[in-house]
Amino acid sequence: MTQLSPEVVLKAHKVLADFAYECRPVEHGYANRTLYINLDNSFVQSKPVAQKMKDLFTGGRGFAMWLLWNAVADGTAWDDPSNELIITGGPIGGITAYPGSGKATVVTISPLTHAIIDSNGGGYFGPYLKFAGWDALEIQGKADKDVIIFIDGDNGRVTVEEAPLEPVDTHLVNRMITEIYGKNDRERRGISVVSAGQAAEHIPMCGLNISYWDARRQEVRIKQAARGGAGSVLRDKKIKAIVVRFTDMGGDANGCAKPELVRKAGARINSELTRFDASQNDMRGTGTPYLVEIMNRFDLLPCKNFRFGADPDALKVAGEVWKAMYDRRGPDGCWYGCTMACAHGVPGVKLRTGPYQGECVFVDGPEYETLGALSSNLSIFDPQNLLELNFYCDTYGIDTISVGDSIAFAMECYEIGILNPEMTGGMELTWGNADVALELLHQMARGEGFGLIVGQGVRFMKKYFVEKYGADPALMQDIGMEIKGMEISEYMSKESLAQQGGYALASKGAQHDEAWLTFMELVHKQIPTFETKAEALHYFPMWRTWFSLHGLCKLPWNDITPESNKTAREPGKVPEHVENYTWLYEGVTGKPTNIDEIILASERVYNLQRLFNLRLGYGTRQWDYPPYRLMGPATVAEYESRAERYDGQLKEVVGYDPTGRTTEEKMAALREYKEKQYDLLIDAVYQRRGWSKNGIPTLDTVRRLGIDFPDVVALIAKNY
Repeated sequence: MTQLSPEVVLKAHKVLADFAYECRPVEHGYANRTLYINLDNSFVQSKPVAQKMKDLFTGGRGFAMWLLWNAVADGTAWDDPSNELIITGGPIGGITAYPGSGKATVVTISPLTHAIIDSNGGGYFGPYLKFAGWDALEIQGKADKDVIIFIDGDNGRVTVEEAPLEPVDTHLVNRMITEIYGKNDRERRGISVVSAGQAAEHIPMCGLNISYWDARRQEVRIKQAARGGAGSVLRDKKIKAIVVRFTDMGGDANGCAKPELVRKAGARINSELTRFDASQNDMRGTGTPYLVEIMNRFDLLPCKNFRFGADPDALKVAGEVWKAMYDRRGPDGCWYGCTMACAHGVPGVKLRTGPYQGECVFVDGPEYETLGALSSNLSIFDPQNLLELNFYCDTYGIDTISVGDSIAFAMECYEIGILNPEMTGGMELTWGNADVALELLHQMARGEGFGLIVGQGVRFMKKYFVEKYGADPALMQDIGMEIKGMEISEYMSKESLAQQGGYALASKGAQHDEAWLTFMELVHKQIPTFETKAEALHYFPMWRTWFSLHGLCKLPWNDITPESNKTAREPGKVPEHVENYTWLYEGVTGKPTNIDEIILASERVYNLQRLFNLRLGYGTRQWDYPPYRLMGPATVAEYESRAERYDGQLKEVVGYDPTGRTTEEKMAALREYKEKQYDLLIDAVYQRRGWSKNGIPTLDTVRRLGIDFPDVVALIAKNY
């Protein structure tokens, strides 16, 4: 495909706003101001960060939540001009002595869930935004025509520029913009671009692609803040890309108060990575695909729309397969100094379909979640097909988890006769049909055909198939793998009550980044009671929230474990690494902290997000239930595939004799038990979190947290 030169493209830009600001160093992790842009009138403003804002909301996701809370009204919809797209880093983010310190978090009202979502991604944007002078970027309004926002941290200038000629798809626009603003390797390494892709103009499940320049490979690499539809918000606002430039990068850019503590923590974990990574999870060599074999072995790998937990063909896409294909020309960290180096990619992938057919491309990934969604869940096990699916999801801007679950749901509906070729535009949505899966992606990008229906997500399809094709609404609810409107990430939880809660109670929808408790419950038997499960479903979501307050990746916390973990009283918490993070916090900010203060800081933001969802019509108990398939066998085929297991549960756990009973009778008895157990779990978790029986934070809780603002108190009073 012929592309215009960067010079021609740049010449066509029209500056709509030009804002100058003072460049100044970061102090103890903070730039101490946020950048506000309103695209309705091309207005740009610098806002100060008060000490109280730091004390209450820390940074990162906390800052974003507070800015959005004050920017929108109760009835604001995702596509209202007043909805904001907010991108933040965090006070610890941007250090180079500790792995996993380059994350950005995006917060917005979601087009997929219609509630508040947060999503995080790697790449250079989060740290560069802060070093360019801004703790958060807050974008409101909508442009009339496509624009690029350019934040020039080298020269202290922010511009909003009409950008008519740049392509939209990520692999093209990110490279073009990198070359426009960076003339050589050093300059290009100082550029990070945020974009989406053409599918974001048509469907609500598109995320943000965040770039960084890989000089060894001469590639613009990308990481994704994929969940919840932030890319769809980006394109709804007519933003083609957001660009930040900061070329004066150094190890002291964060203005650390006690750099010796940062170095101390870094030395400890880097020694562990050197000694243990290859024998533990092999993140440097294999990355997250190492999980495929493990999940398959433990019957936890989602297969055929989460019906089954294993497939004999899964080893065709296990870690060793990808390890042999990765590009080894350089290090694989997605931020400076990230020695975990798990951002692998495959070069020279020749595309056989779509608008870029015949081209050879570099594919970032695949990650485990992509393999669970697009491989085992669809029964597609050919690596080349998966790389092509991965590439087109990335360049079109589509979240691989949401689209994989959505296609899987449609394939099951096709298999059981709810759909037929007449309804799908002639496509046969059969398991393993990679050509159809690819065609659905291309239709989403074009905004046409049955792909446009699938691209609306599982929650939409459940209702649509009932109303349009007469599907059974109870069955649609049972097998539609979404919670709160967000498709479920790629782990089975039928036998893990705690993980069912981890998914269904998560603030933004069914994502595992709040709590992944399956192994703690099933393998290590560490949380046997409702009380211990509730404690885990309090501690881990709060602990993991803290990472998003600071611009940190969670993988270095528990994907490498120290020797001390073998004798730790609570090994699931990896206490030595928790200590590392207290050193990092004090090292950057100068203020000592401990785990109690960490949890308290997260509770403020977590509870504000819950209340924010309440403002938008969500945030109560009714939204915290999973589809039954996440809890147990929703169909006869599922029960009978594990009949010995389920019959044993009925007899030994439920106290129900399955002898002589039909499968349907046994399913009903098991379901009654599992649903009662889940209700008891919710009660226990709400009590531990300081929420009412309906899942609303109590006045005592918000007062304890110091977030009892008048509008918060009024909101709680209105909903009790």
